[in-house]
Amino acid sequence: MVSYSVLDLLVYLLIYSFLGWVIEVCIAAIAERRFSNRGFFNLPLIISYGVIFDLLILVLPSAAGNYVIQFIITLVVISVVEAFAGMLVKRLSKGIIRRQEPDRMLSGNKKGFFLSAFFAAMYYLTYLVFHPILVGVVCMIPAFVSLIAVSVAGVMLLADFLTVFITVKGAHEIQKKQKDNVEKLGNRISETVWKRLKKAYPDSGITDEGEAESPVFAKGFCMDKMVWIFLVCALCGDLIETVFCRFTMGRWMSRSSVLYGPFSIVWGLGAALLTVVLQRLAGKQDRHVFAAGFVIGGVYEYMCSVFTELVFGTVFWDYSKIPFNINGRTNILYCFFWGVIAVIWIKIVYPPLSSAIERTPPIAGKVITWLAILFMVCNGLLTTIVMMRYSGRQEGIEAKNAVEQLIDMQYNDELVENRWPNMIRKDKTRQ
Repeated sequence: MVSYSVLDLLVYLLIYSFLGWVIEVCIAAIAERRFSNRGFFNLPLIISYGVIFDLLILVLPSAAGNYVIQFIITLVVISVVEAFAGMLVKRLSKGIIRRQEPDRMLSGNKKGFFLSAFFAAMYYLTYLVFHPILVGVVCMIPAFVSLIAVSVAGVMLLADFLTVFITVKGAHEIQKKQKDNVEKLGNRISETVWKRLKKAYPDSGITDEGEAESPVFAKGFCMDKMVWIFLVCALCGDLIETVFCRFTMGRWMSRSSVLYGPFSIVWGLGAALLTVVLQRLAGKQDRHVFAAGFVIGGVYEYMCSVFTELVFGTVFWDYSKIPFNINGRTNILYCFFWGVIAVIWIKIVYPPLSSAIERTPPIAGKVITWLAILFMVCNGLLTTIVMMRYSGRQEGIEAKNAVEQLIDMQYNDELVENRWPNMIRKDKTRQ
């Protein structure tokens, strides 16, 4: 597969974010006959475009030559990223910024599916025709120039985000002062940003949702709710897989994704993913939810396989010997299971689980949530370091500093292989 550095990915993120902004501005100009900055940021960037293309350029090479699979991956990636982007804008703005939900694949109607297929075709065509040329151009840029450009853009994006966020948070005060002569520079900047947001999102306005905080913990779709969903499903997923292996293989086997605790990251992230992207299908018939879960779950499992190879150089599952597999990363049977799980989750499990989470006392819920986040972040970072050192030891790379020496002593090969018994180095499987 093609190898991209972190700096390369950041450069492509900025380039495609800018190109996406240009496209949306042009479309708005034609449709509305006026210029409108369509992004959430003041800068000429729409980050969702950059995120989509970064994901595509990382994953699509693994299915090189299989145009159908590549197109399906593209379709799912843009649908999922659009859903997450919409949720983030809504949560960050507390519902003040309201934009019309476009008809897309996850809307559950034919028009939405065909529109998503059309946009997926445009993205895919860009990947096939334009991206190779862009790679050649980026390769000619000196690394230090790219680093400076990315650093400056990063600082500007952070400042821009804070400006927009503070403006939206203080939208009530801005509206009160609109008739007054504002002298402070900060107020002038906030009013300018607010006018731009109102122009880009005409339906934006102050609502009851933006005026008062709800006393209910983790109400609706929010970070707190998703953290709890992740933890509960990561725990349950690990236990289910452990019991399944016991009955099918006749022995107990660790199925955890991290060093400490029975947590399966794939199950946890998968549950959070299905919750966010399938919420609009909750009122639809079961077949719509099943079809979305079938496709999205399969692509999600495929992408998890690709990323573990790219990051750790190891393979945690290989379905090459199972009929109807897709590059050994997923298969039709497991896609069917994803569809069934999606229906059970959205229709049966999630509603009562969501209600149970919201009954948690607010202060206790917040404390537990942030303690869990701290634990899982540290757990994940340590797991990543241990896995990278394991791969390094297999290649004969000696520890270069005290941290690597400590990792080698505390987490030797035997411990790693017992923790992840199905793990195989990439060079021993797929090339």
